[in-house]
Amino acid sequence: MLLTSRGRRIGGRVALGLVSMAVLGVTGYAWTQLSRLDAGIVTADVIAPSAQLPDGPVGEPLQVAQNILLVGIDSRTGPDGNPLPQNVLDALHAGDSEDGGDTTDTMIVVHIPAGGAAATAISIPRDSYVDIAGGFGKHKINSAYSRGKNAAMNSLRAQGLTGAQLEVKANEAGAKLTIQTIEQFTGLSINHYAAVNLAGFSALSEAVGGVEVCLKEPVQDKFSGASFPAGKQLLSGPQALAFVRQRHGLPSDLDRIARQQAFLSSMAKTVLNAGTFTDPSRLSALVGAIQGSVVLDRGWDVLSFAQQLRGMSSGALKFQTIPVQSLSLPTPSDGDAVKVDPAQVKAFVKSALSSTTVAAVGEPTGGIGVKPVAATSSVAAPPSSSASSSTSSKSSTSSAPPALDGCVN
Repeated sequence: MLLTSRGRRIGGRVALGLVSMAVLGVTGYAWTQLSRLDAGIVTADVIAPSAQLPDGPVGEPLQVAQNILLVGIDSRTGPDGNPLPQNVLDALHAGDSEDGGDTTDTMIVVHIPAGGAAATAISIPRDSYVDIAGGFGKHKINSAYSRGKNAAMNSLRAQGLTGAQLEVKANEAGAKLTIQTIEQFTGLSINHYAAVNLAGFSALSEAVGGVEVCLKEPVQDKFSGASFPAGKQLLSGPQALAFVRQRHGLPSDLDRIARQQAFLSSMAKTVLNAGTFTDPSRLSALVGAIQGSVVLDRGWDVLSFAQQLRGMSSGALKFQTIPVQSLSLPTPSDGDAVKVDPAQVKAFVKSALSSTTVAAVGEPTGGIGVKPVAATSSVAAPPSSSASSSTSSKSSTSSAPPALDGCVN
């Protein structure tokens, strides 16, 4: 394993940065703030020229469909390459600067069709056992970033790069290999890229005033810092990070993905439906959080992109998870991994993105927001897989009381 015991996996946090950024074009004041964002965001040269798309006419709906890769990186450095302060890491239960492993522990491909009024977000389990692009062999997909980054370090040092500059350029190499691996695995061409680390997610959730979530049962996890009662609750900052980051005590990692999807659905509702754009202090805080936490591909015109998504509503964000065959595949050097069939995944992605149904699955439930597609519904594991059978059994036999309908583990 490339992660230390303290380098716990980080939840799905980049999508909230994208959603927040995309909808800032709703009001005149918001547009001014987005101009400020465009001037201060960190960018990286990671998208191949063949996948770059021309900007559409200003103010017009999205002209062509786009695929955006959102990643959450288990990194203890900021977008500028400098280490995060220890007091920040302590607050997030993130160990120290030596923990983590620069792995992409959240990977979501967001497909936005022409018109820009809807989106489909497809989650990829971090432990999916796939062919890593660039001749690195077969490994867990979340290791592509660290493998690309580490492979580039020596040549970058030979060029005289050190410190934060070295970190930034090496991160670009990691992002490129991740993008190539995702494209190879899904059959999609990635047109845009957005990444954020664990501190960024905490800041973004605070900036919008918290996100409402719902749990079926109370949880206690010393590793992530998760300590929540059952039922609905408003989370932000380190609490929000702990909610999506927890993996100990959950039936499987697919339940963790279901949490991420539920959180991001509620975040979309919060950002799109609440008074974020009429509250100057909240809007300014949101822009500042994005500037200090998100890395975008160079050339992504966020001003134009936000205008093109003005028609998007919280009900037009649909979450799905790729099909998996087993949750406990033994591997030669990576421990147990998630078994996937690339051909099956490509067929699933093609079908999901060609569907005429663009509204999110389910109706908003008691203020929680859009109900995500249950991650465990994608499991197609054989009966011999104990981990998969346990997950399947739990998801099919448990029945939440009406008060907790729509809640997650």
